Amino acid sequence: MTATRISSVLRHWLWRSVAAVSGGLAVTGRWRSGGGCVVVANHSSHADTAALLAALPPAAQPVFAAAADYWFEVPVRRFVASTVAGVLPVRRSGRGTYAELLAAARPALMAGRTVVIYPEGTRSKNGSIGEFRSGALRLARDCGVPIVPVAVLGTADVLPKGSNFISPAPMQVRIGEPVDPNTVSGSQLRERVMVLRGDHLPEPSHRYALAA
Repeated sequence: MTATRISSVLRHWLWRSVAAVSGGLAVTGRWRSGGGCVVVANHSSHADTAALLAALPPAAQPVFAAAADYWFEVPVRRFVASTVAGVLPVRRSGRGTYAELLAAARPALMAGRTVVIYPEGTRSKNGSIGEFRSGALRLARDCGVPIVPVAVLGTADVLPKGSNFISPAPMQVRIGEPVDPNTVSGSQLRERVMVLRGDHLPEPSHRYALAA
């Protein structure tokens, strides 16, 4: 077993233990990706990453694309990100951000690992799912790997945005089916995550009556 696989197993069981004492974690849906893939998930709490590390199988060897300006400028956060979470530091905005993401994530994907991206780019303040940025979809297309929609629920109750204290509450991770990235748009991926989460999708903005 390689060092990468060993660290993935250790992280998985570490965060399963944390989830168990933080209100419990229920996982639905089967993990069907047998190689490199991109996971897209909604984001409302730092606990999302812990829930996903506990939910995804160690064989997925997940690594998380996360904001370099937040996670790597403070030594304590840098330690958590690099040691117990497995984070790829990426810039959230500016020129060349996608090129940096591609350079950081491609080796992991080609090695059969899972790259987790929160396409909203930041944690939601009110629980709604924001618009998805294009980076995750571009990455999956450019690297020729499937994209897996995943919904995370309950984590904002465990660790709300802006809080440093955990309040135990039940969490859920719902895993969707792998998708060919060339067959969907960013908005369709967002809708898939919303459906997994159980959200009521908005009515289409335009309706057309069919001729009799």
